[in-house]
Amino acid sequence: MRVVVAGATGLIGTALLPLLRTRGHHVTALVRDESKAVAADTADTVVADALDPVAVRGALLASRPDVVVHQLTALRQMSAEAFETTARLRTEGTANLIMAAREAGAAKLVVQSISFATAPLGDPVLSEDAPLYLNAPDASWSRTVQAVAEMERLVLGTPDIAGTILRYGTLFGARTQYDPAGPFGAVIRRGQLPIPETAAGVTSFLHVRDAALAALSAVDSDVAGVFNIADDEPAEGATWLPEYARQLGGPPPRPIPSDVAEKVLGWFANYQLTAMRGARTDRARSELGWKPTVSWRHGLTSG
Repeated sequence: MRVVVAGATGLIGTALLPLLRTRGHHVTALVRDESKAVAADTADTVVADALDPVAVRGALLASRPDVVVHQLTALRQMSAEAFETTARLRTEGTANLIMAAREAGAAKLVVQSISFATAPLGDPVLSEDAPLYLNAPDASWSRTVQAVAEMERLVLGTPDIAGTILRYGTLFGARTQYDPAGPFGAVIRRGQLPIPETAAGVTSFLHVRDAALAALSAVDSDVAGVFNIADDEPAEGATWLPEYARQLGGPPPRPIPSDVAEKVLGWFANYQLTAMRGARTDRARSELGWKPTVSWRHGLTSG
């Protein structure tokens, strides 16, 4: 099949391109900056800013894909501007890709979403049917989740194109936030990140390569719908953060009272450690035939 990957130079896109080629697909990388064009032996390249509908239309008409894979984010820098751009990519960018994909004759969209956008209600580990946290008290997170909801609505509501939503867990591996060589790893190693006394929030982790393998499975599958993609070991903050510190050779995180944790850590970090829900992956296993290959316990510090 002819496959266009939007976001081809990102963490998951970079891992996905060679997998698609190995499977025999003709791969075209859609990139915003021509200077970031992918090596010719990995994929063809078309250049377009996803927020420019005219450019996206031209790129997809030129490549005529059967499948469009949407891995667009702007989260290499964890800033307010990056989160806002990512929200626009999930709404405006998705709409542009859909319009162009329909005109170009594509039959399928495979789109990156997030599993931890669910509301902190009910069981510690939730299925794809759980409601999203649209009314989160933090404005930035509420904007993020609302953008995710709009993206999923657009993809699943597009006539004539099958939509597959991959709700990835919290990514780990080289160049992610959890890369041992990165700034977050350095903070943990120095013992500078405290932990709330009650840290029962659940994180479902996912290695970057497993995310790419899930996208490959979705491209090759006739199944559509929404799928949580994460490893097999959802873990409470009280479990994974001390273990991460131990693997990095740092001291155990210092406990702080729960009533001051948000002020010290910031809203999202406190939410992740105290209230976030994990993701059930039964549907991806049974319908997509995908399963994780790396657990956070063995891969969180291995890159």
